[in-house]
Amino acid sequence: MSNGVTHKAFSIARISAISSNTFLELVRQKVFSFMILFAALGIGASFVASSWQFQEQFQVLKDVSLGAMSVFSWLLATLATAIVIPKDIEERTLYTILAKPVSRLEYLLGKLFGVLSLLVVGIGLMSALFALVLYARGQIALAEAIREYPAGAELEAALAQIKATAFDARLVPAILIIFTKVAVCASLTLMISSFSTSWIFTVMISTVVYIIGHVQPIAREYWLTQTPIGVTPSPLLKNFLGFTAVIFPDFQMFNVVDEIVVGNAVPVSMFLESFGMGFGYVFVFTLVGYIFFSNREL
Repeated sequence: MSNGVTHKAFSIARISAISSNTFLELVRQKVFSFMILFAALGIGASFVASSWQFQEQFQVLKDVSLGAMSVFSWLLATLATAIVIPKDIEERTLYTILAKPVSRLEYLLGKLFGVLSLLVVGIGLMSALFALVLYARGQIALAEAIREYPAGAELEAALAQIKATAFDARLVPAILIIFTKVAVCASLTLMISSFSTSWIFTVMISTVVYIIGHVQPIAREYWLTQTPIGVTPSPLLKNFLGFTAVIFPDFQMFNVVDEIVVGNAVPVSMFLESFGMGFGYVFVFTLVGYIFFSNREL
């Protein structure tokens, strides 16, 4: 369907209205029901690790919580984004919106920002639960240290170590990296949805690309470094690996979260690279999605 209405200038207000409506529609579908499972995983990990040394307790708790946050936010980003356009087409809402002075770019950006708003709220809620469980476990560890050590320098050192291990300021950028990663997944899914006619197909292709994005950096490194001594990789192999590196996002670059969990120092440059590359992917996927969507017959 072509839009016969002459569009006004690009409007942030129209994008904001579509974004708000998208967010509210997704919330009404009870997409936050997974929070119960996330809370159960965090509390369960806390109890399972309760008999270990406090360093191991916090590492397991952070590993399980951040891992669950990454998985649940990816599921939320993929499923929520995959249904927004097909739902509007099925209910014929899309035709009503585009019959107004709303461009297809404004429509797509509104849908994307609506999903990103949902992800901000979802990750925010999971972060609050994570912080609550981490704080409770930290208080228990502090109480145990007070009972175990006599007053003095040894107790002070134990308390300082527990506080430093439990409340790591680097968890904040780690959570921001998780958001950046799922923002890439949301824009990828929106790009696929811009030309797909089935939300199931969209989810399947997005999942395949997600898996390839994790595997292809490892495969590329293996194929380029495991060649016999004195033998260089063929130009065909290099071109193929270069093509996959351009087409599929490198999700391994977001694995700095794992380094934070185990307590390794992470340079600021790695954080900046992850943020920059992540939102670069968001921009490219959104642009390509707009190109597909602008040429789609509706």
